[in-house]
Amino acid sequence: QVQLVESGGGLVQPGGSLRLSCEASGFTLDDYAIGWFRRAPGKEREGVSCISRYHGNTYYADSVKGRFTISRDNAKNMVYLQMNSLKPEDTAVYFCAADDEVAGLTLARDEYDYWGQGTQVTVSS
Repeated sequence: QVQLVESGGGLVQPGGSLRLSCEASGFTLDDYAIGWFRRAPGKEREGVSCISRYHGNTYYADSVKGRFTISRDNAKNMVYLQMNSLKPEDTAVYFCAADDEVAGLTLARDEYDYWGQGTQVTVSS
């Protein structure tokens, strides 16, 4: 049974940092592409970053490029999203998602079959 559990959210001041974690269970992490998505109040869920199966190639939305870093630790079955230089517009519920049929890199929500429950990130002074 594929399960994803996010953690690491919280309240942070603008310019601060947070590291989100996504704990995966029930599958071999390296066989799956992993994406991070977020949903801000009143907005659609949007893709933030993703990491490909096997090769670990990464991709970022323009809004977070240069500030966020996605990484994967296959031995620990963990995926991380390091978020630096946070802005108020980064406030959202952040979700990790997984799929074993994604070819390459994509932030299309419909490509991911498995989702975590989300973790709240609030950037405010």
